[in-house]
Amino acid sequence: MVVPSVPDTLAIVLVLGAGAGGCALRRWRLTRKGGFATPADDATFAALHTISRASPSLRGGLTRDSARKAARHLRTLLGAEAIVLIGVGPPGDGTDGDADAGGDGESGPDDHEHGRLLVWDGTGEDAHAAEALAHARPVLASGRPRVVNPDLVACDDPFCRVKVAMVAPLTVEGRVEGVLAAYGPSASTARVRAVGEVARWISSQLELAELDSSRARLAEAEMRALRAQISPHFVYNSLTTIASFVRTDPERARELLLDFADFARYSFRNPRDFTTLADELRSIDRYLLLERARFGERLQFSVEIAPEVLPVAVPFLSLQPLVENAIRHGMEGARTAFHIKIVARDAGPEAAISVEDDGVGMDPDRLQEVLTAGAGPAGRERRSGAGAGIGLANVDERMRQVYGDEYGLTVETALGAGTKVNLRVPKYRPGSFRTDESTITL
Repeated sequence: MVVPSVPDTLAIVLVLGAGAGGCALRRWRLTRKGGFATPADDATFAALHTISRASPSLRGGLTRDSARKAARHLRTLLGAEAIVLIGVGPPGDGTDGDADAGGDGESGPDDHEHGRLLVWDGTGEDAHAAEALAHARPVLASGRPRVVNPDLVACDDPFCRVKVAMVAPLTVEGRVEGVLAAYGPSASTARVRAVGEVARWISSQLELAELDSSRARLAEAEMRALRAQISPHFVYNSLTTIASFVRTDPERARELLLDFADFARYSFRNPRDFTTLADELRSIDRYLLLERARFGERLQFSVEIAPEVLPVAVPFLSLQPLVENAIRHGMEGARTAFHIKIVARDAGPEAAISVEDDGVGMDPDRLQEVLTAGAGPAGRERRSGAGAGIGLANVDERMRQVYGDEYGLTVETALGAGTKVNLRVPKYRPGSFRTDESTITL
């Protein structure tokens, strides 16, 4: 019986993809438990296990630190004597956080064109690492893999097993972002294929890392948009209202000024992914007190909160835009008292939250346009004149991004019938809740 080599198995596993690999892993466990595992099963499991250990660091992007963490697993995966990862990038792009090979810690002017050695993992570093960039530059320039023969690799040590280099490009959306090189005593067809497949797999991880980074930048842009929605008119009107009480009711002016300071401190602090429902409601309370001082008895509000949901983690600024939206657009043309009701109830594994008003309401078709337009700049431009602001769509999009599409906003409204916005927040969703003092794993 012919037992497949690790490179052969690796090429098969990577071509089949992660989904098929997961099935193979489950089958291996079942057969292993029953005592019927074959050598092919063993090789498949070894490849999958090594891939799973290399993935987390690569999902952070191609940096010196991630390269160091992943390289030893990649060397095991390919059965190579040494593994080299080389990245490209303009000076100061943060590709490596440590000193370069020269030891000065600064990126050279030719880094973007010629690459940067991130890690040499394995034997032969003293004799061969200096030539790694020369072996990689043709691949960085052309984006095509190559095999470097012993004439260009082998050293004077007859016992050194580093004799050939198999070099493959790492690409992200068609751009060459780096190089994977595997060094060994020979270059078989199976090993060349395996290096190519591993390079493609690393490229897919780097593309996912770039997507994660894009999502983070989008979330930051949306947070800036939410802060911009706290309009200068609100700030101006609040300060004008406070000023009107300075002579007639100095004590109330002082209290309102403190409320405004608390609200501004919360809304304009460094953004965090999550806050507690209690903190979000405390900020809303300050906001409503300031608006009540401005509108007087026309604005009425009530809050019903179940104590057990107060510690629940919610996305930062997820409720305040809904309340602001209700006041800004629900009160349009209203001459009688305007009521807002905020309710947060315990719903088993979730917190059920609603913001309801009895204002002018909205045409359901127009509401659909607002929610489907998106919360980005293009969406705001399409919604110009829609009269619904950016808060509703922004919060809806952020809830879907954080928790999944099933956690988007649901809105009950009709012209002249008021508006009720409902959202659900999982109580115990795994993840990190960052506070000013520490990071708490939920």
